[in-house]
Amino acid sequence: MLKLDNVHTFYGNIHALKGITLSIEKGEIVTLIGGNGAGKTTTLRTISGLLKPREGSVTLEGEDLIKYKAHEVVYKGVSMVPEGRGVFARLSVMENLEMGAYSLKSKQELDKNIERVFTLFPRLKERRTQVAGTLSGGEQQMLATGRALMANPRILLMDEPSMGLAPVLVELIFETIQQINKVGVTVLLVEQNALMALAIADRGYVLQTGEIVLTDTAENLKKNPMVQKAYLGVE
Repeated sequence: MLKLDNVHTFYGNIHALKGITLSIEKGEIVTLIGGNGAGKTTTLRTISGLLKPREGSVTLEGEDLIKYKAHEVVYKGVSMVPEGRGVFARLSVMENLEMGAYSLKSKQELDKNIERVFTLFPRLKERRTQVAGTLSGGEQQMLATGRALMANPRILLMDEPSMGLAPVLVELIFETIQQINKVGVTVLLVEQNALMALAIADRGYVLQTGEIVLTDTAENLKKNPMVQKAYLGVE
């Protein structure tokens, strides 16, 4: 469904992605794991059109995404939940959700998607008139995810959804990712909590300093000595 082939992305003169090649099949949950500065967020930003690679290709079901601007990539079916949530702090919950729906064609579709988000996150329904900046961290993560789902994505890019959340909320967010996936949304997940990510993923890629050093099924990665030592806290 999504394919990156020999992608080189730079920040100015800094060579952030050094020939990344990866693929995601329709219906999968795939996770990218790696330390800080490994290139995980850069990979998501390259897919979503926020960064343009100098070399390589990014295709969604065979269509070149690089030629599109970031907002046009959303029209193609790719939505991103950014690191740090990035909600519009001064807007209400409802207004944030409506901001995520700019690509929709009809009021009917808007209402249907809002209902779908409220079913997934009942707490957002209770707080729909509340200003987003006054929500808890967990509620803001729900809102950022709900906003991304408003655009009817075929593939959802999630950047560190558990960051800064209490353990009980981390479990809820990961359960929600599985629910989203079950209704047909493919997920590419970047997550520091490698153990949780591998518990719900089908496959994973390990990034180190802008390069993929390992790829396997999630089950095999959990058993891999290098992964256990570097990312799972196993001595």
